[in-house]
Amino acid sequence: MRLTKFTDLALRVIMRLAVMERGETLTTRQVAEAMAVPYTHTAKTIARLQHLGVVEARRGNGGGLELTGFGHTASLGWLVRELEGEEEVVTCEGETPCPLRAACRLRGALRNAQQAFYASMDPLTVDDLVASPTGPVLLSLG
Repeated sequence: MRLTKFTDLALRVIMRLAVMERGETLTTRQVAEAMAVPYTHTAKTIARLQHLGVVEARRGNGGGLELTGFGHTASLGWLVRELEGEEEVVTCEGETPCPLRAACRLRGALRNAQQAFYASMDPLTVDDLVASPTGPVLLSLG
């Protein structure tokens, strides 16, 4: 299974915010520069993470981005499901429906693989992702 670029960026942003000291904040622009991605992409990603309750964003002096307590302990499987959606890996319907859809075993096998993919991430939290040696590398990103 391949994650979208949006989910990939969201996970990297969360990981970077997870290693900050308590009370330390970064701006959206600083995060975008550290991740080497456009500011607009980062801003959209942060807005979605804020909506999920994973990131707190404060404006003005003393503002910035901070991972919430929930963000630190959120299940990675839950987070990826929320960011990716739970659509099936293949679409058998559509403008030109697959002629095998009535007797195909591929769709079920791919659905099982997708469920196993998410299930393998369910026990992991964001804090698990930033344990050493990852944390120090993230801190060096700016």
